[in-house]
Amino acid sequence: MKLLFIGDIVGRPGRQAVKEILPVIVSAEKINFVVANAENAAGGSGITPPIAAELKGYGVNVLTSGDHIWKKKEVVELLGRDRNVLRPLNYPDETPGSGSVVVELPNKIKIAVINLVGRVFMQAVECPFKTSRREIEKIKKTTPNIFVDIHAEATSEKIALGWYLDGLVTALMGTHTHVQTADEKILPEKTAYITDVGMAGPFDSVIGRRKEEILTRFVTQMPTRFQVAEDDVRLNAVIIDFDEKNGKARAIRRIERKLK
Repeated sequence: MKLLFIGDIVGRPGRQAVKEILPVIVSAEKINFVVANAENAAGGSGITPPIAAELKGYGVNVLTSGDHIWKKKEVVELLGRDRNVLRPLNYPDETPGSGSVVVELPNKIKIAVINLVGRVFMQAVECPFKTSRREIEKIKKTTPNIFVDIHAEATSEKIALGWYLDGLVTALMGTHTHVQTADEKILPEKTAYITDVGMAGPFDSVIGRRKEEILTRFVTQMPTRFQVAEDDVRLNAVIIDFDEKNGKARAIRRIERKLK
């Protein structure tokens, strides 16, 4: 089977890229399941119920998130009713929503998705290492096909988690930096790994935001509104080829497609 994971979707340009490019990839690559990180899909920060519905209408099966999940107040209602929209698993138990989901396909094959957020250079949360291990133990009773989105700042934290979960999950894919890394690999125990999948959004930018505003902030250190850029829109993703009978990854390939 093949799973497509799309990097951080940034604003309207990123959503447009998903709308136009995703069907082409699904058809050409014979994709069976699609996951996308959508924490920046609404105006570059957060997600709303209409936008979640929009992205799912384009063919995304599960939406993951990260530290920006709470930017829109409507997300609490969304997380409460839609289990296929995830917030990080390692937030406190009292937090609305769920950090993992198991989806059964029409062919009866089950695919699990776990969403985690890192702790290095980010807000203090529960340990992503121990939290993920506990969740994986539960999910393994249902399916061996487990895909993890680790939304984290530090490459070292993501790489360490990859080694920690090698052989326990089908794939571990990093998000958050919006910059696709060239270190995709199959780890020794057949877990697919990449430090960051990248983004779906405008590349004539600073990680999706208008260059001029970001430069003003860096140069002056003054509070500045960061608006989503518009030009050179591309979609970054990875394709995971895996054995659905044992959950072992066979191949991982990163891709980039430009919106015409």
